Formats: sequence, C-alpha cells, structure tokens
Amino acid sequence: MKLVIVESPTKAKTISKFLGKDYKIESSFGHIRDLPKGNLGIDIENNFEPKYVIPTKVRKVVTSLKKEAKKSESVILATDEDREGEAIAWHLTKALGLENESSIDRIVFHEITKSAIQEALKNPRKINLDLVDAQQGRRVLDRIVGYKLSPFLWKKIARGLSAGRVQSVTVKLIVDRENEIRVFKPQEYWTISALLNKKNGDNKIIEANLFKIETNTLNKFDIKNKDEAEKIKSDLENGNYQIAKIIKKETKKNPPPPFITSTLQQAGANRLRYTSKKTMFLAQRLYENGHITYMRTDSVNLSRDATNSAKNWLESNLGKEYALETPRMFKTKSKMAQEAHEAIRPTNIENSPDKIKLKEEGEEKLYTIIWQRFMASQMPEARFDSTSTEIETKNTKKKYSFKASGNIMKFDGFLRIWPQKFEQKELPELEENEKLDLKKIMTNQHFTEPPPRYSEASLIKTLEEYGIGRPSTYSPTISVIQTRNYVEKETGKFKPTEMGELVNKVLTENFPEIVDINFTAQMENELDEVATGKISWQGIIDEFYKPFSKNLEAKYEAVKKEDITGEEKTDEKCEKCGKEMIIKMGRFGKFMACSGFPDCKTTKKIEGGGGFAKFPPKTTGLKCKECLASSDPDAKNNPGDIVERKVSKGRARGRRFWGCSKYPSCKFATWENPLDPKKKVETKSKSTEQD
Repeated sequence: MKLVIVESPTKAKTISKFLGKDYKIESSFGHIRDLPKGNLGIDIENNFEPKYVIPTKVRKVVTSLKKEAKKSESVILATDEDREGEAIAWHLTKALGLENESSIDRIVFHEITKSAIQEALKNPRKINLDLVDAQQGRRVLDRIVGYKLSPFLWKKIARGLSAGRVQSVTVKLIVDRENEIRVFKPQEYWTISALLNKKNGDNKIIEANLFKIETNTLNKFDIKNKDEAEKIKSDLENGNYQIAKIIKKETKKNPPPPFITSTLQQAGANRLRYTSKKTMFLAQRLYENGHITYMRTDSVNLSRDATNSAKNWLESNLGKEYALETPRMFKTKSKMAQEAHEAIRPTNIENSPDKIKLKEEGEEKLYTIIWQRFMASQMPEARFDSTSTEIETKNTKKKYSFKASGNIMKFDGFLRIWPQKFEQKELPELEENEKLDLKKIMTNQHFTEPPPRYSEASLIKTLEEYGIGRPSTYSPTISVIQTRNYVEKETGKFKPTEMGELVNKVLTENFPEIVDINFTAQMENELDEVATGKISWQGIIDEFYKPFSKNLEAKYEAVKKEDITGEEKTDEKCEKCGKEMIIKMGRFGKFMACSGFPDCKTTKKIEGGGGFAKFPPKTTGLKCKECLASSDPDAKNNPGDIVERKVSKGRARGRRFWGCSKYPSCKFATWENPLDPKKKVETKSKSTEQD
C-alpha cells in the first residue's frame, strides 16, 4: 500500500476517485509544524534558526500519519505546487521522521484530474529545498517584524496592536490615499459642446466637443470659469459649421488573458462584489473538487490540450468564426512565474456553466467567470467601425474645432462570451466640406475630484503593481488589517480608522523602512531569488535584522507614550473615587479612564470613541418600540435607544444592523435602517450577536 498525503480532506476525497486500492490518501489538515505562539521561536544568535513545534491541534493527525507511514511501502507527498505546499511537504518529512527514507516521492499537479494525477505519479521528484527556504525566509522575516514591533506598539500606544511587514505597508497606502483626499482642493473647469445636424433635413443629431481654439489644443483647465465659457459660447452661436476631416478605420479590441490569482480577486470584487477572502475560499473549493486548475499562480501560460479543447468547443457551439486557427498565448509579467504552471482555467472545457452542477451559488458564479475568461482568451478580437469627424467654424472671431466620434460593432468576437460595457454611437453619413446647422451650444461646468478610496480590487491591483506581497498574501493581508481595526469599509471602500492612522504615524516616523514601498518590494524580490537558489534566506534576514534591532532599541528609549497618545482632560469625575476622568487611547479608539489608575480602574465609553468594542454603537435618536410596547413597567418607562451596530462574528461579520441599546435584556434587532422611511423595519431573531 502506498500512502499519499495532501493538505485538505476535500482534496484527499477528490484524488481518491482517481487512484485504485493500492493507494491510501490522507490529509495533513494544513501545516503540521510552525513557529511557537508563545515566543519568538527563532534563534537570533544561531543564524536565525527557526524552532518549529507541532501545534496541539494537529498532534493526533501527526500520530495517525506516522502509523500509516510505517506500514506503507512508500510515501507520496502531493501537497500544492507553490512555496507553501513545498514547505508543508518538507515539514511532513521532519514531523513523520522520513528525512532519510529513500521511499519518499514528491509529486505536483496543476489540476486535480485523473490524467494529471497519473502523469504526476509517473514523474515524481524530490522536495525543492530552494522553495522551502524561500518560504522559511518569509516566515522568519514576518515573525521578527511582528514579534519585535508589536510589543513596541503595545507599550507606546495600546495593548493588542500588531505590526506586519506587508500589512503595515498596506495600511500606509490607505492612510496616504486618505490624506490626499483631505488636502484635495477641487479645481473648476468648463467644457463646451455643440449639437448639430445636416442641412438636408436629416434629424440625426451630432454631438461634438470643442477640442481646439485656433491652433491650440485645449487642456482640461484652459476654460477656467463661466465668464470665459460664456464668451466662447457667444462667439460660437454666430458661426457657421462644416466638416473639415473624416477618418474612418477598423479598430479591434483584444480579449484579456486568463485569470491569475490577482486578476481573479479583482474580477471577484468588481463583477461579483466578493471580498478577496471569499473569492479565494470559493476558488479553493473549486480546485479541490477538481473543477479548476490551481488557483495560486502568477502565470498566464496555457497547455496545448486546454487551448485545443477550447477551439473544439467554440467551433461546435458558436461556429468556426469564433475560434482561432492557432491558440493565443500570453506573456507572463511576473519574473518569478513558472511557465510550467498554468493560468486559472476550467479542468474540463465541456463543463460550461449551464452544464456543471455545483453545491452553492457562489461557486457557480465564480466558476462561470473563470470559464468565460478562459474561453474568451481563445476567441477572436472584437471589431468595430470607428469614425472620427472634425468640424470647424467659419465667420467667428476665432477658429474653433470640434470633434465627434462614432463606434459601431462589426463582430463581437470574444465579447460574445466575456461581455463588457460598450456604448455604440452611430454618426450619420457625412462628407468633407459638408455644412451643418447649429442647434445648440452647451457649456458644462466641472470640478476635479479627489482620488478615490481603495476598493478591494484597486488595492490588490496596487499591491501587485508595487510588488508588495505576493498573490497568496493579498487576501489574508486585507483581512487582517480589518480585523485589527486599522481600516474599515465605508460604501465598499477602505478608510483608515483613528487607530490605523496613529499606528501608521508611529511606524512611519520611527521605522520608515518597514512601511517603505520600495524596501518591501525589494525584500520580495530577494525572497524570489532565494526560491531560485541564488542567495540564502539567512543572509537576507541578517542584513535586515542588525540595523532594525539597533533602531528598535533606540526608539524604546526615545519615544514617549504621552507624546503619541496625548491624554486629554475632562470635566467629568470618577463615579467611584471622585478623581478626574481623562480620555485615553485604546486598541479600538478613545475611551474615558480614571486618572487614579492603577489604584482605580474605572473606565467608560465615549460617544464615537470605541475604546472597548471593535464596532462602537451609534445612536439614531429613536426609542425602541419593543421596550415601549413591553408589559414590563421598567422597560416601558425607560426604553432603550435604537443604535447602529455591526455583527461581530460569523459569516455576516461586519454587516450593519440596528438594535436596542439595552441588549441583552431587549433583543430587538433589524437589518433595515429605521431612519429610512422607505424601508419597512422587520424584527430579527435573537441570534444576532451584538457587541
């Protein structure tokens, strides 16, 4: 009997369908060794040697796997093909005592299909220690930053805070964007357009935009105010108009490449309104159940079998005009992407979205865009007839030039499967020197807008462009900065919390390299070089640690907590000891505390401050109707306020709801905003968890 070990039970179950009775498939349930939770777990003096332990929760799994390994003729490690998967395979050999066994094989596959598994079994290899070292280097580096910087934040700001190599840079991006928005000053500018039609009675209106005065092409701010716009309008209303130039040409729009991890997360956010965490969770399920190829990849490479299958499906279902003679290949941007790896695509092209049966709607939607995007990548470009017309004025004080454009689709091509927003605009048949009638001159006032806050999609795109983190880290990074209460979402966009801004300020002023985009990207590049065997991970850590440690020691002495948090005095007295109450900064924001601490530990929430709860309630000014209707005289005479809260646990975590301030004695709660008269308020069940 041969033992095959994978990471997850779902993956084990899927693989078992393709292997016979000579194989036994077991799961490690993820990592079976890690750095300890209670201490640094790294021997700084001994070349940063990590001290791995087997977590309590997986000890039974390790014991079981050891027994199975001893009675098996060979052990096959079939963990994922990336650095994390390679590290898990390596840790399995250590934890199971298999380091010196010659009967250990490492196999990798990009998809969980029968042919891929059989091919992998025919071509086993040894564990790639360069990939393992790259993973170890990242883990050790992140542990040092987190374990060394977090206590500094506890001492100088508030307990419970954390710093991270990638998370701190991500928070800085969001804070910097917020600061750009704050200092932004709108600038006024005007545009002018003309409504024209042909003199032959054709009623088709041509809308043209002013783009040139005399020989000067207009820039955004050339018409600065209404007075300037009105002067030009007055001149234009007395002019004659005729066609100066017509340019007709065919334009093409090429399909996008198939998904990689980052673009899948962006499409999940933009098209499906999924968080990156949900997108990756669903993708993992699709992969482990054999529906798509591996979902953590930087490569846009496609196998010949996949492109041939796409061609056959397109010819059979849409016609030959929608298939390519030769497959379209894309160039991978990432330097570290392995061309042997593939983009994210369906494992069976015949399983179109209308045919495949999936367990839940989320999986169906994500599978649909993966299938569509891959198929679109193997389809012809869309073709358009484009017309650009220049219109000039006569009998005006100055010579004005307008431009009108038309765009008509000739052939939809890949848009047949991968639809995109496209507005067709048809111009009437026009000839050069043809005269036109002026119907109306329109002046339009505009103001420049500040840069938008980051959405999940735009944040992931920015992280990718700067080389911060790697595709597998985007989702956990975005999740942790929200969990830590450094950023929050407002109408789907990220804004920093007061604590997030304070932590960013402290790190930026005292540890600039930790939040420096270029420094973080360079570290990623060096870890990539470890993965190719060019440099050692210990060398990277050593070069980083010495100046970092020296600076950290100095900052413990130089930085004073009172200079950072700045306690504020109040007129309120402590209800227990009578001393003055002061406003302090806690992990979740400001709160009121007795100045007699530690002798008196009285604390109190302040409106909008947070202090003790991640989601502080916001009052609506309304009284609870359930309290008012209660048979309990105390509740009726002293009704609670309706406050806005957020769910603290479970799948709905972070979702807003409204409930009684007297929870848990009154359990009234509703998803509907009671301040919106258009919406009916419905009582939710008792299960809603309030902070």
